[in-house]
Parts: sequence; C-alpha cells; structure tokens
Amino acid sequence: MEVKVLITGCGGGSVGQQILKALRLSDYKYHIIGTDIKQLSKGAKTADTFVIVPRADDIDYIETIFNICRENKVSAIFPGSEAELVILSKNKDIFINSGIHIFANDMSLIDVCMDKAKTVEFLRNHGFKYPKTIEITKLEDFDNSIEFPIVLKPSTQSGGSMNVMVAQNLSELKLFATYLLNIYSKFIIQEYIGSPNEEYTVGLLYDNDYNFVNSICLKRDLSGGLNQRLKVPNNTPNETLGSHLVISSGISQGEISEFKDVREVCEKIGQKLSPKCAINVQCRKQNDEIYVFEINPRFSGTTSLRAMVGYNEPDVLIRKHILQENIETNFTYSNAQIVRGLDEHIFKF
Repeated sequence: MEVKVLITGCGGGSVGQQILKALRLSDYKYHIIGTDIKQLSKGAKTADTFVIVPRADDIDYIETIFNICRENKVSAIFPGSEAELVILSKNKDIFINSGIHIFANDMSLIDVCMDKAKTVEFLRNHGFKYPKTIEITKLEDFDNSIEFPIVLKPSTQSGGSMNVMVAQNLSELKLFATYLLNIYSKFIIQEYIGSPNEEYTVGLLYDNDYNFVNSICLKRDLSGGLNQRLKVPNNTPNETLGSHLVISSGISQGEISEFKDVREVCEKIGQKLSPKCAINVQCRKQNDEIYVFEINPRFSGTTSLRAMVGYNEPDVLIRKHILQENIETNFTYSNAQIVRGLDEHIFKF
C-alpha cells in the first residue's frame, strides 16, 4: 500500500521540514507531498512532490489544500506551521469526511497552548509549577512582585522565541516593554527560572483516540550560537542562574535520555490537556523542581532528532491510524547526544 502524506510549511527551519525528515527515516517509504508559500523552499528539494499554496489566512487556502489532497489521493495531513495548524484544525471535518486524516490537536487545546497567558492559567489551575507571570497591557501593570531578571515575551505568535527579551533592571524593563507594546496589545513578563544547563524539551505522543503512546525528553545544549536566541551576561546577584542568561532558539540539540523526573511531570500535564496528537512541553529545573514555561500544541522542532533514536512520532501515527498496525505503548528507543548544523540546497536559474 502506497501512503501519500501531505506536509505543509516545508521551509528550511520549519516544523514541517522536521516532520518530513522524520518520515524519511522510517523503514516505510512514504510518498511525501510538500507545500509552502514560495518556490525557494527546502521542501521543493526534499519532498517527492512540491506545490506552492496560498498563505494560511488566504480565503482560498482550505480549498487549495483539499484539492491537492484529492488530486494526489492523500491519506494524511501534517500541519507544518502554527498558522496552518490553526486553520486546518478549525476545518478538519472537511477532510475527515473525505477519509483524510489530519494529525492535529483539537482547537480547545490549541487555543490554551498558543496563548501563554492561558497556558499559565491552565498550569495554575492544575497545580503545576511555572514562573511567576504577569500579563502586561500597559506599563503600569508591572507591580514589583517579580524579581529581576525578568523575561518579556508576546502572549501569542512568539515561535522560535521571536521578540523574547530579558530585562535585568527597571530601565531595561521599561525600554523593552515600551517596544513590545508598540507591536502587541499585550504581552507577559515572567521570572527568569533556572540555569540554561537545566532546560528540557519534552515530547508527549497521543493517538487520535486520545490514548497516551509515549514520551521523550531532550536536555538542551545551549552552548552554541545556533541554539541561542539571546545570550547576555548575568549582571544580577543571583549566581545560581549561571554566568549568562540565555533564551533558546527554535533550533534545539542536546542529550536524549530517560530524565524520568522531568517526563513524569510532563506526562501529568498531558493527562490534564487530553491531546490527540503530539504536544511539546518546554521547562527548566530549579532546586529539583520542574517549572514549565511553554507548551506547544504540535510536533516539535526536534521531531527528526527523536526519529533518529527510534521515536518517530509521525511514522507511529500513520502506522496506527492508516496502516492499522498495533503500536506498543512506551516503546523503547535509544539514548544519545545529538548535535546540529546547517545544510544547503541550490536553485539554478
């Protein structure tokens, strides 16, 4: 049986490209149709078939994707960008009614996880630890309840740590807050938690019937420029935070191992969220406690790294729901240290 899979948003650094790379590591040879909004996309070189599509906010987007699926006899769709994740999840019945699987979580979960203020509210309501947080709509909202250093970040649309900043004093806080309020109607400030040597990204995999399948944890190596969105000297008296304050980028590398204490906390979070696909929890450890600062309602930027050690999330979901294979819960995978770099593709004119 040939399985044709459509992966949207197949640009170079995208989650879509990570899903594509993971499926290439499977023993099963999938036919991959990749889409992107421009021809000069890595997906044009790495997918079996490549199609240019409108932006996710275009009125013709859903019809375009549906027609691609129908013409190519696509069995499954994996959204590769957050904008496409939202629009495809909202319109999933159009595809499901035509026998096309969309591997995406429900909008109720996506709505909570894509708004960091709502994520904090969820964590608070269910008793999980998180950095002290205040939502800011004007400069006067800051009330001195959070000690420096302070992380400023948009409540939404901050993928890859875009427009995330660290303030170490009041003048920096006012400067950065003024800048963000010129772009966003609101944002959040959070206490900076833990050392960059104790940051983790945890994948939780659930099937489309809301059943837990497995979890995996990567301890991030934030020592390289590729993996850092921001790095500044620690000028605060708190030496436990390390010599530098670091905000990670969307490009992760590091050690995959058991990290049972971290995974157990994140699995409890998954039980409360009730996913039906992959989710990704970002956290740091401080004083042996796990503090969650972000939950992504989608596949991770480390999807291909996980597949390299035998934890191939998109492949598992296809095998269960399309190929009708029995999938073992808590299946084994390898421990490893994985490093990343860059590769290139040439488009000749």
